[in-house]
Amino acid sequence: MCPEPESECAMDVQMELSRIFIRELEDLQIIELTEVEGDRAFPIVVGINEAFAIERRLKGVPVPRPQTHELLDNIMQSLGGTLERILIHELSEGTFYAMLCIRQNDQEIQVDSRPSDAIAIGVATGVPILVSEHVLEQIEKDGSLPPDFELPDEDEDSSQW
Repeated sequence: MCPEPESECAMDVQMELSRIFIRELEDLQIIELTEVEGDRAFPIVVGINEAFAIERRLKGVPVPRPQTHELLDNIMQSLGGTLERILIHELSEGTFYAMLCIRQNDQEIQVDSRPSDAIAIGVATGVPILVSEHVLEQIEKDGSLPPDFELPDEDEDSSQW
């Protein structure tokens, strides 16, 4: 369940997008989230289309016609919804699970989402990204990347925000 904005659950930690690693010759890209009021950080493997969408929306690069993330954002707004926060609430077998917490009138609507899509939608408007504490604990214990996946060097194809 998405926490209410006034009383965010103590079990959820606010994170921010700190870096995007785009390697155009690879299928899998990496985004890194960093704790806002702490020092924890972790990577999430994403697809190239999602990485480019996140970077494009961060930079405010206009597109001639709406792409998927703009389309979803437009639909949400046309139906009177406002994205309030993104919650990454589960990590299972190396896969993160997230939800969009949308406010429509007095009702909160929760929509299942991949973290990369949620971030691509929310990053253009600075929507808070929350991660459940138990997910952060699991990352510290088990890691979040597949065992055969190597994290790029700090200066390799990285955009910092």
